[in-house]
Amino acid sequence: MKFQRRLKPQVVVDLTPLIDVVFQLVVFFMVSSVFNTSPGIELDLPESTSTTSVAITEMIITVEDRDIVYLNQTPYNMETLGEAVAAFEFDPTDEGENVVLESAKEIPYQMIISILDILRNNGYKAINLVTLQAEVDD
Repeated sequence: MKFQRRLKPQVVVDLTPLIDVVFQLVVFFMVSSVFNTSPGIELDLPESTSTTSVAITEMIITVEDRDIVYLNQTPYNMETLGEAVAAFEFDPTDEGENVVLESAKEIPYQMIISILDILRNNGYKAINLVTLQAEVDD
């Protein structure tokens, strides 16, 4: 005589522990990540009340003083900067490719215009100027 079982085995995969582990890994990697926001050159940036966030890109030009201009932490002077920008492997026609230009507030306006001319002559159109958020007095 053959007996039939009333209860059939049910296989249920419990995903809760797996989801917990994945969530903990995501949180761990988010907390332990290092975000590079600056090339590490100390500047006294000018202030503006209408600043927006700028994504750090492959090409960052930093003007420290009248004699030193950095292209991604490599120092140049105004005469050699044009050659370095022309030799830099960066696609100026790609809309996602922006140049970040940061300068100390003591730098003359004419020097910034000269750097902008060098960039425009090499085909760069999207140039972001870096400033600090000024505190607004009410």
